[in-house]
Amino acid sequence: MSRFHEKKIKPVLPLYLAAAAWLICGLVLPLYRLWALGLTALVSLGVYLAAGRLCPTRYRVVEVGFQTGAEDVDQMLEGIQKNLDALHTLNQAIPDPQLSGYMDRMEQAGRSILAQVEAHPDKAPAVRRFANHYLPDIVRILSTYAELVRGGVKGENAQRIKDQINQNAQTIAQAFENQLDTLFAAQSLDISTDLTVLDTILRAQGLTGQDL
Repeated sequence: MSRFHEKKIKPVLPLYLAAAAWLICGLVLPLYRLWALGLTALVSLGVYLAAGRLCPTRYRVVEVGFQTGAEDVDQMLEGIQKNLDALHTLNQAIPDPQLSGYMDRMEQAGRSILAQVEAHPDKAPAVRRFANHYLPDIVRILSTYAELVRGGVKGENAQRIKDQINQNAQTIAQAFENQLDTLFAAQSLDISTDLTVLDTILRAQGLTGQDL
């Protein structure tokens, strides 16, 4: 789902009222006198605090954008997120529980891909085809399915389309999961190498309880 956070919005009315207090006091008090200046400051502060209680801080929910440091990657991630949100909405509109389950898998894999690329922007090239073709295509195809269901279309061609989508949904879900798995290929190799080196060091120091 899209990411949001609450933005604090402080009211400006207390500042205006405090400024008005200075103006009014300036008209009736000799501000060139120290006591008058101090009194005006106290009055203004009191007005500001009182108005602040009457005008509490408000919060507005705003969408959070991606900030990977690479504009093209941010745009790609925004596209992925938009399509995943569309996939989620379509899933809610499709009554078929089996197809819905496959769509859940697609979305879950897609969200994980999104998180991985956001955390590791260098992985972006590995998912560009997924982002630019596979994901938009499946959203378009499932949109057609949802339209057929929503419209109550019962014709032979409509049924053939729905059958084809149902038959291929599991394969597509698996393809999404495979795409996610490929993002960990280099990591798996690095970890395997690190573990081999660590095992060699521990054996050399006699810390494994096994002979060299």
